[in-house]
Amino acid sequence: MGIPSTMRDLLANRRSSLLIASPHEEQQRVLNARKCTEEGVRAGAKAASITCVATAVPTLVAVRVVPWAKANLNYTATIAAYFITVDKTILECARRNAQYEKLAQYVKSD
Repeated sequence: MGIPSTMRDLLANRRSSLLIASPHEEQQRVLNARKCTEEGVRAGAKAASITCVATAVPTLVAVRVVPWAKANLNYTATIAAYFITVDKTILECARRNAQYEKLAQYVKSD
């Protein structure tokens, strides 16, 4: 099982390009990726802390009063909020960078 050799060769050849990025372009791409990651982590931590505070009081009250809540409620909402926010922020930043690069190429060609 796996990928047939003809399909694998097509995919491998598709990645190769006639154009090679300059060191400056490559460095800029790495810096943009690092910036997006840092921005995502910051936004995720912010969302997780807000979610934690917003859900802590009702959860603590429910755990004291309702036995079902004590058995079934946990911290997964905070963790999910962190990862969802980080993912959305990184994708948004990457999309923004891609649009910026297209605009820069368009301006260069004029």
